[in-house]
Amino acid sequence: MLRRAVPGDLDAFHEMMTDALVMRYWSRPPHTSVDETRRFLEHMMQYDAQDVDEYVLEYEGGCIGKAGSWRAPEIGYLLHPDHWGKGFATEALQAVIPRCFAKFAEAPALTAECDPRNRASVALLHRLGFRHQKTVEKDFLYGESEWCDTACFALPRLQPPAPDDMR
Repeated sequence: MLRRAVPGDLDAFHEMMTDALVMRYWSRPPHTSVDETRRFLEHMMQYDAQDVDEYVLEYEGGCIGKAGSWRAPEIGYLLHPDHWGKGFATEALQAVIPRCFAKFAEAPALTAECDPRNRASVALLHRLGFRHQKTVEKDFLYGESEWCDTACFALPRLQPPAPDDMR
């Protein structure tokens, strides 16, 4: 189930965001304080913000991750490792993508970025119709010691057929 984030999700997100496996290809190393995770969650809860449209993935009554746009038109996701490879991210993003296109009506495409070494994420983006645009080498400092590459993807907005094309 997709739902909006609530303050009670803090413990579940903190568990994920302090896990080195979960955060390996994220934009920063594992969180070191609950305050850091609280700030992340507060950003997710900006439901009326023009550039945010994020959802919690709930399974069997618990928060197992998130999917959505944290800064339009870029989308992303995070999932607890106990649920990797089970189709949850695919299912969540298939529901989130049309919502993001609706909310961000001016965006010609949704975008996503990931470390190209994260083969599961690259494959997921391809399955969802995203196309690789470019890879920027050593443009991202992870922590304070590792320069990483960024693979950039885009999913163009489908244009409805023109009235003359509908016969």
